[in-house]
Amino acid sequence: MSLAPSWVLETVDALDLRPSGRLTPVVAMPLRDLQRTRDVTAFAARAPWAAVRGLVELLTMAPLEAVVARLGEAADDPTEEQLRDALASLASEGMTRDERLVVLAYAVLEGFAAAPHCARLLEEEPDLALAELPEASAPAAAPTPRVVDEAVRERRRERRAAQHARRASPPPRPARPKARPSASAPAAPAPSPTARAPREARRRALRLTPLEASRFDSNHALVGAVVVVEVPFDGVDPDAPEATAKNRPALVVAGAPDALLVRALYSQGAPTRQPFTPWRRVGLDHPSFIEDARVAIPMGDPSPTPLGRLSDEEWNALSL
Repeated sequence: MSLAPSWVLETVDALDLRPSGRLTPVVAMPLRDLQRTRDVTAFAARAPWAAVRGLVELLTMAPLEAVVARLGEAADDPTEEQLRDALASLASEGMTRDERLVVLAYAVLEGFAAAPHCARLLEEEPDLALAELPEASAPAAAPTPRVVDEAVRERRRERRAAQHARRASPPPRPARPKARPSASAPAAPAPSPTARAPREARRRALRLTPLEASRFDSNHALVGAVVVVEVPFDGVDPDAPEATAKNRPALVVAGAPDALLVRALYSQGAPTRQPFTPWRRVGLDHPSFIEDARVAIPMGDPSPTPLGRLSDEEWNALSL
């Protein structure tokens, strides 16, 4: 693998991978195996893609913040020259080759605006080349079939035949004597049916990615609330190319002291959106659709006022 195993293992060893629900089992279990086996190459070659991606997220967090800070206002969409200068500047200050590599690879993986520049840097810089993963080796020879003694096979046949015969003719059930009612004792009243208590709904836990879990709390006070926040555009609006964001309602799915993780609500459907059925009950004035993608929104002071809140049943009906 291209990354130094010692750096990868140091990051993994710092994780709390107990079954707390913050990481999905498909991510947490392979990382626990890596803590035990210490074999980074085998993990990269055989672990589920979700676990590999989660580990890349964890490795990227600190160096990516450093690159964003160095780019400043150009961080959203830097030119190739700006990105090259920022990485060179950070490398001169001690950023390692591995840290630069994961930042570039993660930007390509997530489809950042600068992804084409990052891919070009990975191709042009020999020191940042990605190594090929080793292929899993197949066993040299097929296992030798086990030879079963004929006498043992015959005893098994007899035992199965006896079991089949017992199942075919089960023993008769003993008759139970019927109790005669006493002439003097009044008949006991039939028990009245008791109403079964309604089952209390519980809100389904949100599965956060490792990067989200490091910053946001899925039990934040605003989780489940619909608020109005400034949601950035994911592209250029041809009618208003200078605009970069718009105030719109959004469902809060996790929170932090300085930011909210939300799913924006729109009046138009799209392949990445699903109908938001409780739109009327939470205070919206038109049918709405909820975006699949989650966006981190800075939270000012005071925090936004909820328009309304989802019930546990409405929350659980969403695809989270």
